[in-house]
Amino acid sequence: MIRTRFAPSPNGPLHLGHAYAALVAHDLARAQDGEFLLRIEDIDGERSRVEFVEEFFRDLEWLGLNWDGEARFQSKRLPGHAEAGERLKAMGLLYPCRCTRAEIAAAATAMGPDGPVYPGTCRHRPGTSESFDPEGAAWRLDVARALDLTGPLAWTDERAGPQRAAPEIFGDVVLLRKDLPASYHLAATLDDATEGITLVTRGMDLFPASHVHRLLQALLGLPVPVWHHHPLLIEPDGRKLAKRRGAPSLGDRRRAGEDGRAIVEALREGRFPAGISLSEGLHQAP
Repeated sequence: MIRTRFAPSPNGPLHLGHAYAALVAHDLARAQDGEFLLRIEDIDGERSRVEFVEEFFRDLEWLGLNWDGEARFQSKRLPGHAEAGERLKAMGLLYPCRCTRAEIAAAATAMGPDGPVYPGTCRHRPGTSESFDPEGAAWRLDVARALDLTGPLAWTDERAGPQRAAPEIFGDVVLLRKDLPASYHLAATLDDATEGITLVTRGMDLFPASHVHRLLQALLGLPVPVWHHHPLLIEPDGRKLAKRRGAPSLGDRRRAGEDGRAIVEALREGRFPAGISLSEGLHQAP
């Protein structure tokens, strides 16, 4: 049975881009008599706010996008995230790093999907030496060593087709953060496996992240889903809709008396508000 999920973070209100993402996951599941889950990714420290969660529930109900079962909360999965981190440490695949973003930017010689690629400064530094205390450090995945263990990996996107996993494009990614229990890469991968997600839907901007997630699945013995990276709603300047740039919230539209179900039907039909369009870009297999 197909199972999808919509997984917003409660660090700001939902907007039309979120409505489109939820619609894609909802409709793909319903088209095959599957399940559509709601997960609240609420481990982002002080930025996660309970009041946004309540708004999410009202917004989705107003849109007519009803989820199956109770909403899942990522914050309840922290022990599992920590256990996975310890497993990877025991495999010799994680190492502590105290490098700042400024130091990384100054030393980097390549750019990746998230910016300057970490140059491996701390990779060979003994994590238990007296000169380096790993307490409070971030923990990075030694991607080259991990790939030596797994060998070549592949994954499939419904829209872009078969892919060769290429997590090295990120360099050694952070899996355990200084300020949070786990990075997006680790937490999302583990939670999708725990929830039995068979089709991971998300925007094309997160397409590169799936290379890392496929590697984590192989290392941790997790099931491998199919992915569906959908287009993004973009503004006239080509940037995706974003909370931080003041995209009108669904809550404001709801309180103003707009018809949520009519908004969803317009999105299904490819009708968008003035100035908003859909980016149809597809990634090619590496």
